[in-house]
Amino acid sequence: MTPYIESLISEFENQANLEIAVGQKKYMKDKFEFYGISSPLRKTLQKPFLLKEQLPLKEDLEELIKTLWQKPQREVQYFAQELLNKYTRQFEKEDYLLFEYMITNKSWWDTVDFIASTILGSYFILYPKQREECITKWISSNNMWLQRAALLFQLKYKDAVDEELLSFTINSLLGSKEFFINKAIGWSLRQYSKYNPDWVLEFTNKTNLENLSRKEALRLLK
Repeated sequence: MTPYIESLISEFENQANLEIAVGQKKYMKDKFEFYGISSPLRKTLQKPFLLKEQLPLKEDLEELIKTLWQKPQREVQYFAQELLNKYTRQFEKEDYLLFEYMITNKSWWDTVDFIASTILGSYFILYPKQREECITKWISSNNMWLQRAALLFQLKYKDAVDEELLSFTINSLLGSKEFFINKAIGWSLRQYSKYNPDWVLEFTNKTNLENLSRKEALRLLK
């Protein structure tokens, strides 16, 4: 480990709370270990490591992120994705491969949703020509989490959502019985309904959505 990571882990270990960790692990279906650090405390502890003058070089970022991602405690993955978010203006075209790694390893909604809406959202603004290639690849991957990311990357685009791409992505995944896919379909439509309710209404009326997706999509329109 680099001194940067060693210092971070030391801070987290010093604040570990077994009682809190048990509850956090249970909430995440026993999929991950935890230090037992609350989100506000974690953000306080990691703040010095995210200061501009303390950030590692961009060229070292991929190795750092993958090292952090391999740690058993979930708080370390939360830090890793927030560290990555500090480099959005320095993203390079091939960085999508790192994002794929993060999405497909230690996959669960808590990291995938952040990566999709925050990391991928920023990346595809920088590299819009990558959207179609990546989204098509992820939809056909049979990986539920890549598919969910494809649905959610536009969550923060407000009225700049690419309707054609959103429609293509949803239609490509119709008929899925996966909860996390159908929930994401509804979430993406619900979010966009804040900015273009007429489009969402028309789309839901003409599309054979699962009940969960339809319910979520129209939640703000009733």
